[in-house]
Amino acid sequence: MTSNAGSGHSSGNGTVGVSGPTASLWLRLLAISSAAAGGALVLTAVPAYVLNGAAGVVSSTFGGLLVMLFFAISLLVGHFVGRNNPSGAIGLFVATYFVKVVGFAVVLFVIGAPEWLHGRWFLIGAVAAVVFWQAAEIYGFSKARLQIYNDPSTDQDATHV
Repeated sequence: MTSNAGSGHSSGNGTVGVSGPTASLWLRLLAISSAAAGGALVLTAVPAYVLNGAAGVVSSTFGGLLVMLFFAISLLVGHFVGRNNPSGAIGLFVATYFVKVVGFAVVLFVIGAPEWLHGRWFLIGAVAAVVFWQAAEIYGFSKARLQIYNDPSTDQDATHV
């Protein structure tokens, strides 16, 4: 059987290096996601200002910042707990999520909506921040290098050659 495909690019004589796990995955995700959500808030600020002035801008920014705070807490928990206890991080994520939902609900019900808050722009800012944050997290996770197996020791390398 023959093929009309060319031989392609020569791989060279060099050795292929090992790419270890991503250093500080959670902080990297926090930076990428914060930048994306911050960009979304800038994008929502323009129409908010045109349609409702400063109250629209402040409302959309406030909604987005609350979302960013909500998600940032989880990533910080992952960073500080995941390093020392990776198997316990999932349980702590669930507990943290419950505390955040209840905490934010209590704050919203106790304090209520301020007079200056424009509900529509608050919601638009929050939704834009969620969408951009989640898209950035998916992108960040797709680029992460997670080490599944332990590196072989040098003694094993010498015996398997």
